[in-house]
Amino acid sequence: MVKLRKKWVVTCAWPYINAVPHLGTLIGSLLSADIYARYLRHDPDNEVIFVSGSDEHGTPIEVEARKMGVDPRELTDKYHEIVKELIEKFRISFDNYSRTESETHKEFVREFYRKIYERGYIFTKDEILPFCNKCNIYLPDRFVEGRCPYCGYEYAKGDQCENCGRLLDPKDLINPKCTFCGSKPSFKKSKHWYFDLPAFEKELKLYIEGHPRLPPNVKNMSLSMIREGLKPRSLTRDNKWGISAPFPGAENKTIYVWMEAVLGYISAVIEYFKQKGDPERWREFWLSKDTKTLFFIGKDNIPFHIIVFPALLLASGDGYPLPWQVSSTEFLMYEGQKFSKSRKIGIWLDQAIKLLPSDYWRFYLTLIRPETSDSNFSWDDFQRKINNELNDTLGNLIHRTLSFINRYFNSKIPNPSEMTEEDKALLKIVRETPIIVSRKIEEFKFRDALVEVLNLARKCNSYFNMKEPWKLVKTDKEQASTSLYVLAAAIKTIAVIVEPFLPDTAEKIWETLDLPGDIHTFNWLDAYHPVSPGKKIRRSKPLFTKIDVEKLKSELSML
Repeated sequence: MVKLRKKWVVTCAWPYINAVPHLGTLIGSLLSADIYARYLRHDPDNEVIFVSGSDEHGTPIEVEARKMGVDPRELTDKYHEIVKELIEKFRISFDNYSRTESETHKEFVREFYRKIYERGYIFTKDEILPFCNKCNIYLPDRFVEGRCPYCGYEYAKGDQCENCGRLLDPKDLINPKCTFCGSKPSFKKSKHWYFDLPAFEKELKLYIEGHPRLPPNVKNMSLSMIREGLKPRSLTRDNKWGISAPFPGAENKTIYVWMEAVLGYISAVIEYFKQKGDPERWREFWLSKDTKTLFFIGKDNIPFHIIVFPALLLASGDGYPLPWQVSSTEFLMYEGQKFSKSRKIGIWLDQAIKLLPSDYWRFYLTLIRPETSDSNFSWDDFQRKINNELNDTLGNLIHRTLSFINRYFNSKIPNPSEMTEEDKALLKIVRETPIIVSRKIEEFKFRDALVEVLNLARKCNSYFNMKEPWKLVKTDKEQASTSLYVLAAAIKTIAVIVEPFLPDTAEKIWETLDLPGDIHTFNWLDAYHPVSPGKKIRRSKPLFTKIDVEKLKSELSML
């Protein structure tokens, strides 16, 4: 009997590519999703498809292209390649990083909405829309800004207030203005197509209330919106740059970018299997109740992933599984301020990768991941955590242990003799740590999971200092052999359990241990199995170097 593999679709919010993403985008969705996808691949019973792509339609890109005197596709071609290359440099392990200009995506979106239209969940009505006379364009909801009528937040967007989370209409805003030029928009009548979101209130309420894994912030915000009453969501826009609406009479309309980008989670999987030469296999993932779908987003995306997207899936009638988990993060600040490229506040990914290798950033961002509240990137804290924890705690343990084996044991893993209580105690911790890290990752507590890896490294360093192998090797070679055998076992375990967070580092450790197999898919349950005595290892090299933030800030100012 063939054992069926568990199927997972892991995805994250699609980066909008009117600019290069910053560190907040990296930890808020891309890196978080990558950690979980990498972890899942360590179980041979899992089949994981990890997808996302460039969100490239809508007014901001259309306006930017107009300013530059180029076609929007020319602009997005350029940025898609830049973002795709940066994603690869940060070791985000997508199976398919697609784009909303993909023909597969455009065809799927049109067919999907055609089906919902035929099932009676789309209707038309005239609406009064914001129009910027200065820019000479209709303004999408998100590009009208003003004061929230509910909480008074001064910078609420026309579709949602990021402060209180309520869905809005541009007409609700107090003192609205165009985000492109700052002028006050007028409001004009235009015919548009709407999705009947209220038709799914009851099903959505049952789904959210009965969901066993949704974080409290996600569940509470979503149920609050349902209690206030859901409103129909506009599906179409008057801008030209986007996917043409498939409805009769909508020839001059395009699908609202937020309502088509969420369908990319499905189209990217369809495209992946087309590229693999197995075009129908996507159905095993997206049309199976057994598939688990995971979404990593920022908190401002909660309504679209827990309310709108599930309602669209229900409206299709095709039996798509509703989100198994939506993991949302709060916001990452930069030295206490919001990221702003125009004001040079923050670090963008193209700058970051020029300053330091990706694992430095992956390490620090995971440790400050804004899991329950906004967190803050601080240069002083960055230096402390890199120098004291990444370099001194983790890097120093691995390099000095393996260098000792290189020097005193002819680069061969020593044969252990009789174990002392200290040896057995550390091996017990080594054996238990993968289980603890696994539990933390599955609870989406990535910070805590990485801290457990560091705790193991700290205990190994304490053990190394207590055993003093540099003395034992001269006075009691057997005890020195046992100590280094125990430490080598710990380092192999660390290589496996640190891989989701620091893939480059894991590769280097694995290569130095000269172990067979692929570290990126090595069985998590085998992480503890010690390296065989007599196994020849390679020459150890330092994994990290200490950083000087004043030097880094100086280099950043010149980028």
